[in-house]
Amino acid sequence: MHSFNINRRRFLQGTTASLALSTFGARGMDLINPTKTLRVGLIGTGWYGKSDLFRLIQVAPVEVVALCDVDKNMMAGAAKLVSQRQKSGKTPRMYGDYRKMLADNQLDIVLIGTPDHWHALQTIDAVKAGAHVYVQKPISVDVIEGEAMVAAARKYNRVVQVGTQRKSTPHLIDAKKNIVDAGLLGKVSHVDMCCYFHMRNNGNPPVQAVPDFLDYEMWTGPAPMRPYDGLPHVRWWRTFMEYGNGITGDMCVHMFDTVRWMLNLGWPNRISSSGGIYVQKEGKSNISDTQSVLFEYDGLNCAWQHRTWGTAANPDYPWSLTLYGDKGTLWASTMAYDFIPDGKGEKIHKDVVYEKEKYPEDVTEPTEPKIELNAAPATRLHMLNFLDAIDKGSRPIADIEQGHISTASCILANMSMKTGRPIVYDPQKREIVGDREANALLQRPYRQPWVHPDPNKV
Repeated sequence: MHSFNINRRRFLQGTTASLALSTFGARGMDLINPTKTLRVGLIGTGWYGKSDLFRLIQVAPVEVVALCDVDKNMMAGAAKLVSQRQKSGKTPRMYGDYRKMLADNQLDIVLIGTPDHWHALQTIDAVKAGAHVYVQKPISVDVIEGEAMVAAARKYNRVVQVGTQRKSTPHLIDAKKNIVDAGLLGKVSHVDMCCYFHMRNNGNPPVQAVPDFLDYEMWTGPAPMRPYDGLPHVRWWRTFMEYGNGITGDMCVHMFDTVRWMLNLGWPNRISSSGGIYVQKEGKSNISDTQSVLFEYDGLNCAWQHRTWGTAANPDYPWSLTLYGDKGTLWASTMAYDFIPDGKGEKIHKDVVYEKEKYPEDVTEPTEPKIELNAAPATRLHMLNFLDAIDKGSRPIADIEQGHISTASCILANMSMKTGRPIVYDPQKREIVGDREANALLQRPYRQPWVHPDPNKV
């Protein structure tokens, strides 16, 4: 399990260490004692798959030995970029089927950047093959998939880090440490979370022939087969519930996961939601353009709202969380935070940390679309935390179980919207309390010949 060592002198696990790394500007390569080069494979070579991989290359002595994608053109472009970026200059082997990639290569780490409907099977198969996994959020498209992923990580004793990198975002680490944990908010009894980005693709492209460079059968995998109407990358697939869980599954999962981390929250007691397609009815999209969710805890409500039309409630915080305490309020996003005291006291503002000078390739990286510069430092710290957990045999900051709670809570919110009833989930029994109809929605049907993972049989 120990493929490298991180010198304790400069990397101590936890938020304080992460904050120190960003504060003192230490580069990841300086923090690693390369006793062994890590063998890495990437499944899904699109926008965020490449972005995650290149951040890992920046902070660890890795050899990217294999890439997998069903789009041969996209994979070939990624392979060329990898050969230019990794120290050896070698071009990784390329695969169209991730199962063959896992069988042919003994990998230390597998990164998963595929669409959401593939995350569960690929994560489970990767840990069975002996790899540690970094999987993008949301971790699954149904609740039982997530339960199976947690069970597999524990059974095969692998570290699985989820790409909810807000927990490794320097200014949000600062907010947790110096605002929330320091008690400046007092008692927090309400949280608002929102996303008002106009991010819902909603066109009407015609059905067309599948290009010869795309294996659409494999791209679809266990999901329902939609008529092919153009390349699903980058955001077209996200506009269909067949492949994900809408904007609540895509964007709320980040903010809700951050709130749970900041306030040390587990599973919600109850989840209720309403919404639908209220405005943008003209296209093929079947995800909601308007949705409200309430995650209930003892003495605390966490409310989510998204609209893909109109203007943001606060233009400075269009995708954000707001913690309301009896001593003050904290607004926080990927770009900044603002603490506003109730009464006397100073307002506190912090901006996102960029590392353009330290990592000039962040700016010159020729991928399209360009990387999220604000997320790059967070992803690097997230990768370092992942590596440290592997070395120590410990749980990473975004452990698969925490990713499952945040993901499943968003999935349950969609189920509440669909059934028109509140949802109470029992994670011990893996069932919804007193609701047979809702229980039937915990596990989606898989398209043959793919078999849905069973938490009891992984």
